[in-house]
Amino acid sequence: MTRSHLSTRYQQTAELNMDQIFAQAADPENISFGMGLPDEAVFPSEALAQAFNEAIATAGASIFQYHDTQGPLSLREKIAALTATYFDYRPTADQIMMTQGGQQAIDIIGRAFLDKDDHIIVEAPTYMGALDAFDSYEPIYHEVSLEADGMDMAQLEATLQQYPETKFVYTIPDFQNPTGVTMSLAKRKQLLALAAQYDFYIIEDSPYRYLRYTGEAVPSLAALDTDGRVILISSFSKILSPALRTGWLVANPALMALFLKIKSGLDIQPSYISLMAIDHYLAKHDIQAHIATINAKYRDKCALMLACLAADMPDTVTFTQPNGGFFIWVSLPEGVNATTLLAEQMLSQAKVVYVPSEMQYASRQVTHQFRLNFTGATPDDIRTGIARLGQALHQHLFVAQ
Repeated sequence: MTRSHLSTRYQQTAELNMDQIFAQAADPENISFGMGLPDEAVFPSEALAQAFNEAIATAGASIFQYHDTQGPLSLREKIAALTATYFDYRPTADQIMMTQGGQQAIDIIGRAFLDKDDHIIVEAPTYMGALDAFDSYEPIYHEVSLEADGMDMAQLEATLQQYPETKFVYTIPDFQNPTGVTMSLAKRKQLLALAAQYDFYIIEDSPYRYLRYTGEAVPSLAALDTDGRVILISSFSKILSPALRTGWLVANPALMALFLKIKSGLDIQPSYISLMAIDHYLAKHDIQAHIATINAKYRDKCALMLACLAADMPDTVTFTQPNGGFFIWVSLPEGVNATTLLAEQMLSQAKVVYVPSEMQYASRQVTHQFRLNFTGATPDDIRTGIARLGQALHQHLFVAQ
């Protein structure tokens, strides 16, 4: 073969990708804090199985037919009510489009907005799945650092002054993936003011907002938005089941018309069987009570991992203190490469999996940090895994001195 038949954007692949992390996490010898997995014990498995059966029995053969691209009206109305409860904002059902998880929603936004070399702003670090999606459209990334209360607004404004043609800012304002940081109310207001001044959209990706363990909720960006600049993404993956692959977009009418056209070209429609099963589940079960049960379980796991990190990490290692969500972000001394450490020591000796930071920066240049997931691990695995991780880091940092 004398030439590549692949597109140039897919000819170069990262040394470590999500599929490899999944494979490492599946190895029974490893304790995995790598993937953002919910606890299987909190899945309402019997209730969902019953909902699937009821949906098929009620709809009959028509449930297996083609249906509309946007998703069933009855489910979109229930999602509008759920959004009102947890986001302090009630869209109309017509403003909601069902997607194959939140991941497809991100991809649809990339298709809608981005030509090659368009400018976008992302948090540093950010959700690696969003980077994977946006990479396909070859944008120019600009990173804005995260502080304890969200994006560095001075750095954001300086970036916008230099690149006023920025199409959108992608943010995960609630219990951010990967850091667990939540954006303050003051910064949310600043972000919206900058969006009006510089004429860009805000992508509010918020699948974790339901999962608050301590502190008071902050109004969502969508709730504070007054002129349709916020595009909201959310999902059932973290509160019902990721296998349902059910997410949604909320947007103003003009954008929704475009998103529906793109969605139709991608897969014609979402899985109607799954959507109607979820609709039946929500009609018969108290989703808020279910979320409260999840929160109680995850609150304990988060507190346990934080306590273990405090006890077992070297003094030169720092970590975030999230009030909710799935993740804790760990920073090693600069100069320590977390990817190399994972490949050469953590997998072969400590048998612990994490996600190294270079996968979670658009620049791929920051290497001394990593993400830990606490929701998918058992308490015993948290205790054992963090102890192993701490021991390995003590040894590595001592040798490196």
